[in-house]
Amino acid sequence: MDRMRNRARPCAALRGLLAGMLALAANLPVTLQADETCVSPYSPKIVGQEEFAYVWTLGQAGVGDEQDKLVTVDVRPDSPTYGKVIHVVAVGGRNEAHHSGYTDDRRYLWAGGLDTSKIFIFDVHSDPARPKLTRTVDDFVAASGGAVGPHTFFALPGRMMISALSNSSDHGGRTALVEYTNDGEHVATHWMPTDDNLRGAEKSGRYADGYGYDVRFLPAKNVMVTSSFTGWSNYMMDFGKMLQDEEAMKRFGNTVVVWNLHERQPKRVLDVPGAPLEIRCAWGNNYCFVTTALTAKIYLIYEDRDKGWSAAEVGTIGNPADVPLPVAFSISADDKYLWVNTFMDGKVRLFDVSDPFNAKLVTEQEIGAQLNMVSQSWDGKRLYFSSSLLANWDKKGDKDVQFFKKYHWDAQSQTLKLAFEIDFYKENLGRAHLITFNSSRLFASNIAATSAPDGDRDAPIVSATLTNAQ
Repeated sequence: MDRMRNRARPCAALRGLLAGMLALAANLPVTLQADETCVSPYSPKIVGQEEFAYVWTLGQAGVGDEQDKLVTVDVRPDSPTYGKVIHVVAVGGRNEAHHSGYTDDRRYLWAGGLDTSKIFIFDVHSDPARPKLTRTVDDFVAASGGAVGPHTFFALPGRMMISALSNSSDHGGRTALVEYTNDGEHVATHWMPTDDNLRGAEKSGRYADGYGYDVRFLPAKNVMVTSSFTGWSNYMMDFGKMLQDEEAMKRFGNTVVVWNLHERQPKRVLDVPGAPLEIRCAWGNNYCFVTTALTAKIYLIYEDRDKGWSAAEVGTIGNPADVPLPVAFSISADDKYLWVNTFMDGKVRLFDVSDPFNAKLVTEQEIGAQLNMVSQSWDGKRLYFSSSLLANWDKKGDKDVQFFKKYHWDAQSQTLKLAFEIDFYKENLGRAHLITFNSSRLFASNIAATSAPDGDRDAPIVSATLTNAQ
């Protein structure tokens, strides 16, 4: 505890209407885990049994209709179609389907293509079992002023904040955050700070590369956090070829940027070497974690009482010489645990981060020959995994397995037990990527009554409590 005295203490007020639930969570065992990996603090949460899992899927030449598609899997244990694909909606062509995210009212799911920069907006509230494509945004590059590769879709009240990966000028890593209305209209473009234009930010170390990847919020601190990856010229390149290209390997981000959330203003550029990818912010504390793809480290992004916002290496995921390639990860609702996936060895690792400055490995388990995304239920009893990273980065031959798997977490034995799996190649679907959850019961209640008041950017939406979790 002495080490914490010079660091800013977490804000005593938990996030709005989540306060009671999170206070209770602090006294519960490890079985209480976080919601799906890409949910915003401004969106309602599924606190019980999720009914449907949506898998944003890359089309593959020679597989089925070869198109990108949103795949619905029935995950209701009492359903006659439990563990089965029950609906597919194709979007036309292959766009390098990657990430997706809900609007703040959770009625629409936005999904992007990293190659074509198209955005697909699905109605997921009218009939949650059968999403409908309602709009395709095909002018993202022009509307944004040159941003390419919409990646993360993260909800604000009435807005969608989108992190891009590249630009139309040189297809490198310099990029921007792009803000849209929930109706799909461009609002503003916020370019990342660079050495030649810090945009008012303070550079705290060596780097200000202007790269982007993920975006997350700490509403209680009026903070937005972004991470960095690489541009179109790299992520569309064959993985083996890229590893042998010295110039390509120099084109990876090494920064995390802390922003003023309300003003959309970059405040501080932090050095986090080795391509810091996904960001997961604590639910009951005001700090975030990132993992680095190239150096296989865990970093903490926190507010130091003397130095301000800072980055500290707090754990090692694996030997970077073995290129484990950490990808997706998730934080528990009590802020004590991280599930971390590594693509190359197909493993998930559980880390104890109850001391956020000292991440300790608890257990690890192989899920498949390759592994990318992880989504877990709020109660921590169920975890879902998918396999695809990028079309040109996925493994080849018999190691190119494309699956969607559900596991039950047994906290007592500290093991994941397989519930079901779907082979996306055998089902002629393609490459399984991002996973999100939905439930028809979210829309049976009055979501509008729980939304943040107009103009209030700090109040997250209350959780929608569901029962009979299995």
